[in-house]
Amino acid sequence: MSIADWPAAERPREKLLDLGPKALSDAELLAIFLRVGCVGKSAVDLARELLQEYGGLRPLLEASQADFCKGHGLGAAKYAQLQAVLEMGRRHLSASMKEGDLLTSPDLVRNYLSAQLRHQPREVFAVLFLDNQHRLIAYDEIFYGTIDGAAVYPREVVKKALSRNSSAVILATIL
Repeated sequence: MSIADWPAAERPREKLLDLGPKALSDAELLAIFLRVGCVGKSAVDLARELLQEYGGLRPLLEASQADFCKGHGLGAAKYAQLQAVLEMGRRHLSASMKEGDLLTSPDLVRNYLSAQLRHQPREVFAVLFLDNQHRLIAYDEIFYGTIDGAAVYPREVVKKALSRNSSAVILATIL
């Protein structure tokens, strides 16, 4: 049965418009992104299969292009769309931090850094430069390493902090 044949209140797009995005399951959100299913499967059915195959939304979103494109009906165009959506999310988060959301708790910092660094395949040393109100001035990935280490030069961190006139810095690394 096609999604068009479903009652309006159960269709993902209509449900999102009526109840908001938080009311949708991961499969329903993914189905809106996919837009169409394939022969014998609705977009929701295809989304459920993908989530099951990858073990959830995050592993699916972090899949390589080669792995993602193995799926039926999933090609380079869908992969590019998915990467664009992820980057828009990162930029939105970054912009909201620069416009006034304060980095006043470890949870806020962790969430921000997680969004920025989760896609990195190697060690990265990053710095958050903050003003005196703990608003984000800039985020920089300063040093890159191999799979298990990165050389960090403190004088470079200090130079960048001074050039940005930052009052505080948060240093972060991801393995």
